[in-house]
Amino acid sequence: MDRDRIETVGLRWVRRLVIAVFLLVTAFPFYYMLVLSVRPIERLLLDPGSLVVGLGELTVETYTEVLRSTENGGQGFLTFLRNSGLVAVAATILTLVVAIPGAYAVSRLRFFGRRQVNVLFLAVYLFPSIVIAIPLFVIFTRAGLRGSLFGLILVYISQTLPVSVYMLKNYFETIPVSLEESAAIDGAGRLGIIRRVSLPLAAPSIMAVALYDFMIAWNEFLFALLFLVDKPNRWTVSLGLAQLADGVEVPKTVLMAGSVILTLPIVILFFASERLLTEGLTSGAEKG
Repeated sequence: MDRDRIETVGLRWVRRLVIAVFLLVTAFPFYYMLVLSVRPIERLLLDPGSLVVGLGELTVETYTEVLRSTENGGQGFLTFLRNSGLVAVAATILTLVVAIPGAYAVSRLRFFGRRQVNVLFLAVYLFPSIVIAIPLFVIFTRAGLRGSLFGLILVYISQTLPVSVYMLKNYFETIPVSLEESAAIDGAGRLGIIRRVSLPLAAPSIMAVALYDFMIAWNEFLFALLFLVDKPNRWTVSLGLAQLADGVEVPKTVLMAGSVILTLPIVILFFASERLLTEGLTSGAEKG
């Protein structure tokens, strides 16, 4: 009995230690980035390895410079934030509008090739983005969509839609068919069943997919560079940050402030929806 108790306590502390190590490894780069972003550049040059910032050293001038418009001598990140927010929100909403009925149809309706649909959805990700980048560039140029945020939204939808349908399909399959049959007996039509039964039960998975789609669209760089590089007023945050990093005259404290601005919205969204995200990602793992 004592041996079992010692093993239980020991494993508990080992688990806590491992979690603490992983937390330190994960959080330290963000903490150091935050520290650099609030230090004056002259203090950073004198003591670049300092991990503690005194209250007298704290400054928000770096964030002011990053957010200020380029006409006023800033980096214009306020415009980049607006563009990224517009693209990410629009791509997420439009993806869900298509993915929800598509996933429900694949999980509930019987049609030829239904079993092969999963393979087709996942086959999209066998090809790296760079393979389809050039064909998309040519097509969007001929269609007059290169350099527009709408064209970038369409690209992100094409990138996130297959996996969104796949994730939602797995969750819809866990919802007992008997619940929908009961609603049908009560007189509900197919759309009524989806709206009143399936969607409320699938809310955690829909939230998880929405967060996934938003993060992809918010952080994506390759297609933003390809389609918007010659339109600075339409740059996204990731593209603006990359151009900021290439500037030799830009202080690293300003670069770190831009990195914090890019990262912070995703961190806030993740922790605010952590429970729904975890539940949604694991809900389709088993059927019942």
